[in-house]
Amino acid sequence: MRGVPPAVSPRRLLALCGVLLLVASCRAGGSDGVRTERPPAAPTGVTAEAGSATGVHVMWNAAAASDAEVSRYEVYRDAVKVAEVPGSKHMVDVTGLRPATAHVFTVRVRDADGRLGPPSQEARATTPAAGAADGSPPTPPAGTRGRAAGSRAARLSWSASTDDRDVVSYDIHQGGTKIHSVGGSRTATVVTGLRPGTRYAFTVRARDAAGNVSPPGAVVRLTTAGGADGGAATAPTGFRAVTSQEPDGAHYLALTWVPPRVDGVITEYEVRLDGHTATSLVYGADAPRDRAAHRFYLGREAGVTHRVRIRAMLPDGTWGGFSAERTVTTGGSS
Repeated sequence: MRGVPPAVSPRRLLALCGVLLLVASCRAGGSDGVRTERPPAAPTGVTAEAGSATGVHVMWNAAAASDAEVSRYEVYRDAVKVAEVPGSKHMVDVTGLRPATAHVFTVRVRDADGRLGPPSQEARATTPAAGAADGSPPTPPAGTRGRAAGSRAARLSWSASTDDRDVVSYDIHQGGTKIHSVGGSRTATVVTGLRPGTRYAFTVRARDAAGNVSPPGAVVRLTTAGGADGGAATAPTGFRAVTSQEPDGAHYLALTWVPPRVDGVITEYEVRLDGHTATSLVYGADAPRDRAAHRFYLGREAGVTHRVRIRAMLPDGTWGGFSAERTVTTGGSS
């Protein structure tokens, strides 16, 4: 005759149930046992600049962090993939294009699991006409100079080059590597994403519509600050903050500022209120370039004092410096 098994205590029963639930959750993740994760987000701040009659320089912000590591970026022209770059790069030169043609570019992220994110906002660029055969490069940019703009950026400038036809763009090189390109009407740029306390060497070359590249201008050597500057050179400027009160008694805070002068488009800002993140502003293709504004609710109590400042997410995916801090009081003067 078999013995009667001993009764299971409530505590042991709970422990067994917990183990079973844990095993079930590890196997689940999805109805077919495969762990489900969101695909990577679309890159922001995509820009396109014609570099010659047959080439366009495309640049974008680093993709937002997702559940899986970014493997590469895929660049599309008119919905056709034309380039791939590793996840550590945020720019590419698309070549072999037709002259005097409008082109539309988008960028997508593919993560380490092979999932492809949605396309970015469109960026448009028109290549100039090729013109007659041209074998003469522009003159080298003269008067190249630069200075560290804090610990993670450098400001470069130069005098305009000349060409028998027209200068279409300027290429910026770090050492022997091209890192960026700006339009032919530009004679200054801010290079971001640098390391604190590091020595750099930059050169600038002019490019014409036929793709002829000038010799480099004089080498610009500089050392970034050690990291204690707070990134002032990449901070929004002209920051203003005022309070207002609606007829129903609600108090609001209105902010205005000038975006940092960097290459690429600033599409994201963080607003800090009393030392904490109050809100994040994310723009699309209509991101402000000359003057930005935002307004948000503060509450209904008068006589409350607040401290506010703002910073921008730079095109290379790093945060810029904070603006000057402003102090305001609800129901009073700011």
